[in-house]
Amino acid sequence: MTTNQHEDNGHPVVIVGTGMAGYTVARELRKLDSTVPIVMISRDDGSFYSKPMLSNALAMKKEPHALASFDAVAMSAQLGASIRVQQHVERILPAQRTLVVDNALLGYSRLVLATGADPRRLRVEGDGAADVLSINDLDDYARFRLALTRCRSVAILGAGLIGCEFANDLASAGYAVSLIDPASTPLARLLPQEVGEVFARALRDGGIRFHPGRSVNRIERLSDGYRLSFADGEPIDADLVVSAIGLAPRTALAAAAGLEVDQGIRTDAWCRTSAPDIYALGDCAAIDGKVQPYVLPIMHAARALARTLTGQPTRVAFPVMPITVKTPASPAVVVTPEGEGTWSIETGGAAAIQATHATQAPHAPHAARAVCQHATSERPLGFALLGTAIEGKAALIKAMMAGAPPA
Repeated sequence: MTTNQHEDNGHPVVIVGTGMAGYTVARELRKLDSTVPIVMISRDDGSFYSKPMLSNALAMKKEPHALASFDAVAMSAQLGASIRVQQHVERILPAQRTLVVDNALLGYSRLVLATGADPRRLRVEGDGAADVLSINDLDDYARFRLALTRCRSVAILGAGLIGCEFANDLASAGYAVSLIDPASTPLARLLPQEVGEVFARALRDGGIRFHPGRSVNRIERLSDGYRLSFADGEPIDADLVVSAIGLAPRTALAAAAGLEVDQGIRTDAWCRTSAPDIYALGDCAAIDGKVQPYVLPIMHAARALARTLTGQPTRVAFPVMPITVKTPASPAVVVTPEGEGTWSIETGGAAAIQATHATQAPHAPHAARAVCQHATSERPLGFALLGTAIEGKAALIKAMMAGAPPA
């Protein structure tokens, strides 16, 4: 701790946002400093919950209210922080180190923006377009679960990670699911084409109707549901329509204050924005030029930022961080390659043998093992594993960290 750490005219560290990023920074900061005043501002009720649990809560038989581990009162007690709920940050005044919150001024010594992201909205025609649900927080999920009580079929727009997880969860619970995406395979941004084809078969075998290469251009209300129309092909009817086409970092507040914004709120590797004493992390931030909206990057960034806030400037050092896709039809683990390389792909029993070092291939119709290697050194740069092949995750991560090919 530096000697001038608390020479801030009594102003607190202010954290805007009470999602995983905001609460993790507060928790890590409190571990390092038991006395620094912390004020957190939440646009909702400040409940603490794990957002990734939303996409498999049906399988866990969890009702929406049971997903919240602690309310704001409990979090305030745990963190020794003031948590202001249902409040709106109107402006940041960097020169005055002040926020305008619900028409009142709040000074800060250091400001952390953990404002998250908003669901991207699909631009389609039709009187049913406004009824499409997006699930981005616990309130959204509660509305979704209420809507499910009145339906048996669901159309999901977007076959990325979230769309696939929700599709799997719904199908496992007995709903008829149509999964629609313009790409030819699901998880197109994470999986090589051949691996994506194996994953698509797993989804279909799990009861999910996957519709590749299709983009909705109109959604109309029916007497008991919705009709989705396309530029070509037959329409699809469903009782409920859910959009899972991605997230857009919340940057408007930062941009209005004159902070640099690119894909997200631009920060350096220390989570520092372009304004003094203002930091950003989580879904809203492009740390060192890259937005990483996953749990592990948030945890690593929060730990480093907490040290920086206590006067120990700490660069965020991201290790190898696998992305886990929670789809029991065929679990997936991915590390997106950094840089160009050559993919080596095995599917079915061959992929399972590679993962388990077995002498006989087990029955593994949905297994796939894809490793991206440096063209000359054969150093692994990334990988994608499906089904039983995920057992080989630890060896590949170890090889990536050591900079050598796996045995």
